[in-house]
Amino acid sequence: MVDLHLSTFILLSLFPLTLFYFFFKSILLIKSTQNYGPKSYPFIGCLPSILPNRHRFVQWTADVVNNTPTKTAIIHLPFGRVRVVTANPTVVRHILKTSFHLYPKGEGVRNTLFDLLGDGIINIDGDGWKFQRQVSIHEFNAKSLRNFVEHVVTTELNDRLLPILATASATKTTVLDFQDILQRFAFDNICKIAFGYDPACLTPSMPDAIFATAFDDAVMISTGRIRGNLPLIWKFKRLFSIGSEKQLSEAVSIVREFAKKLIKEKLAELEKNSSLGSVDLLSRFLSSGHSDERFIIDIIISFILAGRDTTSAALTWFFWLLHDHPRTESEIMKEIVSKSESTVYDEVKDMVYTHAALCESMRLYPPVAMDAKQAANDDVLPDNTLVKKGYPVSYHIYAMGRSEELWGADWAEFRPERWLERDETGRWVFKPRDGYEYPVFQAGPRVCLGKEMAFLQMKRVVAGILRRFKVVPAFDEGVQPVYVAYFTAVMEGGFPVRIEERGEIE
Repeated sequence: MVDLHLSTFILLSLFPLTLFYFFFKSILLIKSTQNYGPKSYPFIGCLPSILPNRHRFVQWTADVVNNTPTKTAIIHLPFGRVRVVTANPTVVRHILKTSFHLYPKGEGVRNTLFDLLGDGIINIDGDGWKFQRQVSIHEFNAKSLRNFVEHVVTTELNDRLLPILATASATKTTVLDFQDILQRFAFDNICKIAFGYDPACLTPSMPDAIFATAFDDAVMISTGRIRGNLPLIWKFKRLFSIGSEKQLSEAVSIVREFAKKLIKEKLAELEKNSSLGSVDLLSRFLSSGHSDERFIIDIIISFILAGRDTTSAALTWFFWLLHDHPRTESEIMKEIVSKSESTVYDEVKDMVYTHAALCESMRLYPPVAMDAKQAANDDVLPDNTLVKKGYPVSYHIYAMGRSEELWGADWAEFRPERWLERDETGRWVFKPRDGYEYPVFQAGPRVCLGKEMAFLQMKRVVAGILRRFKVVPAFDEGVQPVYVAYFTAVMEGGFPVRIEERGEIE
């Protein structure tokens, strides 16, 4: 009993000292950092500004950074924690290229996302990242890309997606969740090309996607960990397996069981026919000598996240914007009808105006709103922002796409022509922007390996759908879609649409 009273006395004595430590630390941090950002208070930081904006965190932080003189803001979090957010291209170049070694993913984000992503390429640094990237890069050569467009995407488009749209157009009253359809489409495609497996998620019966639901739940809850102002809360819930952390554990278990099934089937396939060793990404990793099941599962989850959610998110917002911009749709239609109906690989690559329209859509609604690194050592950013070792540093892709300094006074307009110029014959020529002004696909050593594959898939889908159909949003009157960002962005509540036959004359 004496020992118990002594322990209680010690804990009660330490508690005010702990509060004083965090209070004093937060005061020092506020005084030692420039005051570009929301008003901050000792101990609670910017919490009075964060809480009213927690449901529009991306939009709020975009406003914050775009209204600072340097396009870099310091956000003070409770208990003396600090987050640096930037929309400055010079700073983005610094953290993604010039000082790449100083800004890894970092242990903070890595540990937060480890339950879902493990040691997958999205969540790892150093030699493990280099190995996965070296093996994966073979999947994105010209031969693989041609096969992807002409066989994988085209088959999924003609045999599954277009028949579903045709059925919906025949009734004239059917409302589809186009976001869900595009996610199913992309999921089938990434599984086929990366794992040699067809989950048949996009079929007329629209089967219950238990895996997809679990995956979405895991992504949402994992993102909530990052956004949470008090990490101790989710760690406490995980310790006792309660609330959202119990739900996360159950969702991750379903996701990992799916990945285990893929590995088991692929190993059996390779055992029967060893010549399949270089056909798909999963076969390459299994044939590389890595037999650790958890490691291979982590790789599978990362590629599903990258391959399913990003392209479906980009296409969802693209089709919504297109309906409100008939002139842009008309220009895309001119480009589509100038191609053969098969729209093979070379012709898809040559769809310049459609490419520009997709870039413009992703400028306003990027599939990934923000990406975070962590300072490995003290540093001074090019705009003179002081960064201490361990600080999370995020570059704000959504904010950069809405910066008047980068895109002009008409930044809010959906205008694909800002990406184009005419050559001497009067044809459109694509005019790319600097990757550090438009880091939708990251930039520097970690630039997205699947960038070309994503564009080819999206252009093939756009051509295939618009040649036959109009996609008409079916929101209730006065309702505007809401951009919500987890790992990737989604249209909150889905994208309700009606499908209309386009007609031969158009």
